[in-house]
Amino acid sequence: MLVEETAILDKANRFIEMMRGKVNPQYRQNYHFSAPIGWINDPNGFIYYKGHYHLFYQYYPYDSRWGPMHWGHARSSDLVHWEDLPVALAPDQPYDSGGCFSGSAIERDGKLYLFYTGCQEIDGISHQHQCLAVSEDGIHFSKYSGNPVVAEKQLGENGLIQEFRDPKVIVHNDAYYMVVATKSTQSTGRIVMFQSSDLYTWHFYSVLLEGTSEQGIMWECPDLFHLDGRDVLIMSPIQIKKNGLEYHNISSTMACIGEVDWETGQMIVDNFHEMDFGMDFYAPQTTTDPNGGRVMIAWMQMWDRTLPTHELGHLWAGSMSLPRELRVKKNRLVQKPISTVYSHLVYQQGSENIAVTDTSVVFRNALSDSSYLHLVADLEKAEVFTIELLRSKTDCLKLTYDTAKQVFELDRQKLGRELTGAEEDPLNVRKVEIPLIDNQLVLEIFRDTSSVEVFINGLEVMTATFYELEKARDILFHSIGESRIQAFETASLK
Repeated sequence: MLVEETAILDKANRFIEMMRGKVNPQYRQNYHFSAPIGWINDPNGFIYYKGHYHLFYQYYPYDSRWGPMHWGHARSSDLVHWEDLPVALAPDQPYDSGGCFSGSAIERDGKLYLFYTGCQEIDGISHQHQCLAVSEDGIHFSKYSGNPVVAEKQLGENGLIQEFRDPKVIVHNDAYYMVVATKSTQSTGRIVMFQSSDLYTWHFYSVLLEGTSEQGIMWECPDLFHLDGRDVLIMSPIQIKKNGLEYHNISSTMACIGEVDWETGQMIVDNFHEMDFGMDFYAPQTTTDPNGGRVMIAWMQMWDRTLPTHELGHLWAGSMSLPRELRVKKNRLVQKPISTVYSHLVYQQGSENIAVTDTSVVFRNALSDSSYLHLVADLEKAEVFTIELLRSKTDCLKLTYDTAKQVFELDRQKLGRELTGAEEDPLNVRKVEIPLIDNQLVLEIFRDTSSVEVFINGLEVMTATFYELEKARDILFHSIGESRIQAFETASLK
């Protein structure tokens, strides 16, 4: 039996329609998804269903800071342009009165099933349990009257009910498996699995993976899939300890590459690594495209950071990353921009075979608010190669490659409004070790109004937000030792 739409859900949708025109657009993204108004965080229920990609997301429409979580909803045919749809879920039942937390979607017999974490306080203790809502059309959802479908009874002593969330439901060998994050009594992350034959009745199956004390106090947003002959588990650790250049954010993302033993339900991991070396990338979730490829999207923000759009009263906060296509190469998860974005590029200027030395080379008005930059630089004779994006008299976003150390650095310290967070020191510079390819540095840079995503040599990505105080569009190149720009082109996104 299903529970029909409630007045609380209708109230949220009416509020959005009434208020969406009052949002200040100063820092609004153009081709990265943002909600029409209010706060967003984790992507949820990312799925290709009936000819569209559907993206649900953690949502509080009434303020630009976190509140009782709803599920916002949008869809797209190309993963670049998005259509807002009505709010899908609201905290309107006793079992989710504290919020409808993150989860996933799966299709069965033409129906769309949403699995989410309902949060409820019982006898002074927060209970997080897994709930189900079903739709015939992918837009209007009814909650299952038997909710929660996975709760304290099924979890038992395999985790803490206060920290038990973010179900990802998958299919393997004609059975359904629910992968859920929880926490051990030793305050380490733990991923558990449940099994079902019908999506309604579930039983505990296994502890899929257990974290160490160095890997954070809690794991969130797990996603398990098979890709290029390997099993991949991605998740978001909280307070994971720094490891060299990895995991400098207070909350981070981690990919685990290995193999699942489906008889025991345990995963043997060959390689753990950070997924994005920027400052603003969290809670990624994947789906398959119509051709069977794996696509990922993430929240392009970070917990416990200053949010200028909230502080300035702009009535919105948060956006999503550009969707990315995934592959596994040499036991690492490799990301590239979603291929559909290239059909929306309008090229503006290009140059090649430019020598760069101590005398800087400047390109004027090269970047718009919605722009793309492609660069190939031969650094065989260079010691340090620097790019200053959005350069004004005092500010810029600085990208630097040190050839001796083989380290790429992104520095937003001198760009716009000050951003601080829960880290010990303000985190506005990050680095990643990455080799040149035949002495070449190859960059793809996607700049939107208040964000940048830098794809480096097809191997690593750095994502960051920023909030300019004055508009700047120039690009400056500088080199210690000679660099040669073999290809340079910019484009705007239509």
